[in-house]
This record gives sequence, structure tokens and C-alpha cells, in this order.
Amino acid sequence: MTEINHLGRMADFDLTDTQRQVRLAVREFAEREILPTVEQNEREGQYPRELIRQLAPLGYLAPLIPENYGGSFSDVVSYGIVCEELARVDWVIASAVSVANSLVGSSILRFGTESQRQQWLPPLAAGEILASACLTEPSGGTDLAGMRTQATAVGDDWVLRGNKVFISHAAEAGVFLVAATVDPALSHQGVTMFLVDPATPGIEISPLPMRTLQRDNVAEVHFDDVHVPSDGLLGKQGRGFPILGAALDTGRFSVAARCVGQAQRAIDLTLPYARDRRAFGQAIGEFQMVQQKVADMICRTEAARCLVYRLGRMKDAGVERCSLEASMSKLMASEAATQNALDAIQIFGGYGFSSEYEVGRLLLEAKTLEVGEGTSELHRKLIAEFSLGLRK
Repeated sequence: MTEINHLGRMADFDLTDTQRQVRLAVREFAEREILPTVEQNEREGQYPRELIRQLAPLGYLAPLIPENYGGSFSDVVSYGIVCEELARVDWVIASAVSVANSLVGSSILRFGTESQRQQWLPPLAAGEILASACLTEPSGGTDLAGMRTQATAVGDDWVLRGNKVFISHAAEAGVFLVAATVDPALSHQGVTMFLVDPATPGIEISPLPMRTLQRDNVAEVHFDDVHVPSDGLLGKQGRGFPILGAALDTGRFSVAARCVGQAQRAIDLTLPYARDRRAFGQAIGEFQMVQQKVADMICRTEAARCLVYRLGRMKDAGVERCSLEASMSKLMASEAATQNALDAIQIFGGYGFSSEYEVGRLLLEAKTLEVGEGTSELHRKLIAEFSLGLRK
């Protein structure tokens, strides 16, 4: 049977030679260095810190941080390709890159003072520290305007009190991007952003038991009268929502790119299995209902990839806000990753639930991406409101 090179047939006809080289280089590194340890790290709950550190000298850790701060500053589409190819192998390592660039690094670069940039960006780019975004709260993650973590001005400093949950990379981070409110009654107009050293007294990081992503060490973070100096304020008091909006636009781009990588991984695992597995005297890939699932997996992945790359090209063209396109990309890509994992499990049959195969793990990890960075329900609401003129 002739094997089709799906990598060569992706919807990337407009990628530059450099972008194509980035894809091949990241994929080769990920398969050689990361893939052999993913399952073991998951079973043992081992955070892949050293593997993340290896990304820095290759330029894969800080694609959105300028070179004068130690990063490898590249175009946004190339950054998406890095996230896609890393996530195709390991969700957690791709997430570390995504948080450091889309949420934290880009926020510091765009809204921080030069002193804040000099303090945080070089160690982030070098892999000396990792970043964590403390946004989600026990009362809900989607309603950022309704957060309860309080920021109180005390002299020239600030005091933080409150709780954050489902925080990735918290125990490994060297900088927290923290969202708090100066007054819950002010809704989004009270939201204020801070850069906080996780070693600051009063911060308690506790493991949050999860059924998946054991190697990510997802945590709860408790702020108990945490004193933050005035130079820890990012932007201006009460102006945190625009910072979040800009960060989440880029964050949703990188999450969508990661989802495309996971959707592609489900395809890459399924095709050889469908060719090799035999039933009723023939390869199961010769049955029409299996072929239908394979075709659907490929089509939804290509459609999601097109949306993601379009969003990246818009950002490279300097479009200030791409919230509609970000929601479209994140919605379609996250649901493609989940449905591809479901279809892969169906094709694998009982082996889809075996620890010997990856596809069962892919399902739980993909489903988390339908919730993180805004649920599918939120994104459908945003897409409809933008289209109806109810939101600008």
C-alpha cells in the first residue's frame, strides 16, 4: 500500500522555507528527545523540567521574546508551528512554551516597564525560570471579571489575598502573572495585574489531584497577605482587563495550535494501526466505516489548521485584536483534538484503553483544552456576539 505523506499535504502551501524548516526541526527534536519519556513521566508524575530547559538554546522556548532580551523572536506563525509540533508529542512541554510566551512574556513585553522587562524576560528566554499564569479561581475560570482575589494598596506596596486553582507549572515557576481585583464591585474595571515572585512569603502552592496530566503537577495557589512591591504592578491599577484581553488573544492562538498538534497525533497513531490491524481477513482500514472516521479526522484537522494559521498571519500583519478569529480557532481546534481522540479510540477498540497505547491519554488531555482558555460554550457565545454586532 502506498503511504501518503500527510506532512507534505498539510494546508501550509503559503509557509516560507524557514517555517517549513522550523516544523521539521522541532518535530525531529520532539520525537527524539521528548517522546521516549512522556508515558513514564505521566505514570510517575514527573515534571519534564530538564527537557523544557533544552528548548532554550534551540530557540524553541522563547519565540515571541525579542533577541535583545535573550529570545529567538520569530513570526507568530512560526511560534504556532513550534507549539503545534511540541504538543503533537507532549502537551505539558508545549504548555510551558505557550504560557511563557503568549500569556506572561508577551504581557511583560507589551505592558511592562523596561525594568520589568530586564528583570523577567532574559531568565524566561534562557530557561532559568518558568512562568505560570494565576488566573482561574475556585468560583470559576471563564468569568474573569468576577474574580475574588483581592489586591489592597498598603503604602507603596500591594497586598494580595485569595485563591487560584488549576494552575499549570506553578510549583516550577519563577514568576507568576496574577490577576486580582481592587474591588469586586467594579467588575472588569477593578481587575489589576501583577508580576509576583513565587518565593514571596504568604504564597502556598498545593498539588491539585487530577485524573490526567500528572506530569504537569497542576496546583492550587493560595495568597495569604502576600506583599508585592509597587514595581510588581503590571500596567496600571484597574487596567488589567485590556492586558488579559491581549494575552488571551495570543494565548488562544497558541492553545489552538497545540490542539492541532494533538489532533494530528491521533491521526499519526491511527493510520498505521488501521493498516496493520486485521479483522475478518482484511486490514480494518479497508472497512468503509473506519475509512469514514479517518477521513473525518483528517478533514477536521486540516480545517482547524487553516483557521490557526490564518490567525497567525493576521497577527503577523499587525492586526491589533483578533478576538473573533481567536475564538474560532480555539473552538474548532480543541473540538477537533477531542473528536479525533474519540475516533482513534473507537478504531483501536479495546486497545484504545490500554496503557500500551497513547490514544487513551490523548482523549483526557484534549478534553482539558476544550475547557482551558475559555470553554467551547464561551467561544460560541463570543463568535455569535461579534457576528451579530453585540460585541466589538
